[in-house]
Amino acid sequence: MSPATAADPITDRLTYTVEWRLIHAGNAVIESGPNSATVKLESAGLVSALYKIQDNYRVQFDSSFCVGSSLMNSKEGSRHRETAVSFDRNRNRASLVEKDVDRNVVVSKTDIPIPNCVHDVVAGLLRLRRTKVEVGQSVQFPLSDGRKSAAVKIEAQERERVTTPAGTFNTVRYEVNVLNGVVYSRAGRVFVWLTDDERRLPVQIRLRMNFPLGTVTLELEKEEHP
Repeated sequence: MSPATAADPITDRLTYTVEWRLIHAGNAVIESGPNSATVKLESAGLVSALYKIQDNYRVQFDSSFCVGSSLMNSKEGSRHRETAVSFDRNRNRASLVEKDVDRNVVVSKTDIPIPNCVHDVVAGLLRLRRTKVEVGQSVQFPLSDGRKSAAVKIEAQERERVTTPAGTFNTVRYEVNVLNGVVYSRAGRVFVWLTDDERRLPVQIRLRMNFPLGTVTLELEKEEHP
């Protein structure tokens, strides 16, 4: 997976530490530019020893965060998969092809209807940063992972003061209702804390899953503007 090109320079680089069951489980880096974003996730420490994870994801979108394509290269344990999704706005269809890289075989293919403009979770987060939602209110974004598409409700729940390795921030907590079969089948809840200012910086992301995964928290460690 290639980094953002010179034609689409990186404007934001956010580095997160990942905590699972009170231990440091890995690191995540989100880089975004005007028309693309990448996410790199790598396990660390004990988690790496038990189940090594190295995921690289890239998504392309337009100025309205309507997604054109995405590519995931995922190495998790002994499994190495590559998943490519094309979002065709002429046909209003999303086509997914998932390959087993080691065996060089296709393991999954889908072709589903989508709205003319749809976001993946990364483009949806970028759009949320630019959408003012007052506490007690909600919005709906069209989200798809290439396997399923849905109008996802995002609720602005509470103002909270949050401390991460990057500092202490006044934030608004949002719940993103993307799990429980809405887009993803896994049961659980997803929360995002954005700073309560013009930056709308995602300083904390938390996934509360059922056993055995439990709670995974991403805390902002560093913010850069290359």
